[in-house]
Amino acid sequence: MKRVCVLTGASGTLGSAFCRAHADRYDIVAVYRTRPPAVVSQLQRVVDPLEPGHLPENGHPVFAVQADLTQDADLARVVEVTLARFDRIDVVIHAAVQPTFGSILGSGALVASAGDQFRLNVVVPLQLAALVAREFWQRDDRDNRAWNRSWINVSSASATHVYSGRGQSMYAASKAAMNTLTRHMADEFSAIGVRVNAIAPNSFPGIVSTKSVIAGLRELDDGTMTGKILSIGRAGTRLS
Repeated sequence: MKRVCVLTGASGTLGSAFCRAHADRYDIVAVYRTRPPAVVSQLQRVVDPLEPGHLPENGHPVFAVQADLTQDADLARVVEVTLARFDRIDVVIHAAVQPTFGSILGSGALVASAGDQFRLNVVVPLQLAALVAREFWQRDDRDNRAWNRSWINVSSASATHVYSGRGQSMYAASKAAMNTLTRHMADEFSAIGVRVNAIAPNSFPGIVSTKSVIAGLRELDDGTMTGKILSIGRAGTRLS
């Protein structure tokens, strides 16, 4: 039986690649804000006009859900429609991101974006996790452990390193806060049998491959660790 995965940021580079790589392994609820992920879903299929019959690519469609995660009603709707369709949630991958880069000294846009970046990277996963726990995970901690249920936040190497000249101050600060939130979530969610971890890759696909980040997500979901940050860089992976 497939695991049910809620994936935010599904139309981004990582989200779309994860859907293409693992739609056969997970029933993916692909949450996007404006642009549907470029994968087979209930909204779109692959069509070959020369061979209009069944195509293998259409065998594992994702379930695409449009939502503005900064809106409380949309957050609640994501959980509601997922449970209505699949009756459970086994893993949540929070990959949604809205980075704004710029100089602290010279970018008004950077300062103006601070609240939005912290909201999406810290407040939204907190709110969504609380909703999933209240609506489903708190029902049966033994069932959660049996299904090895987990939450994975997508953080960044910039949370612990300063990359000079990149203008990543607010993005990095929000990801550092996400790392701290991840560890606190792991501490509290252990009581209901749910693991919580984060993955912190360097820039992809430029410095590390998107494939290696997806492999890291699988490692965190398949494993038994909790409260860990999996760093992915040129030198490989490292748990902290």
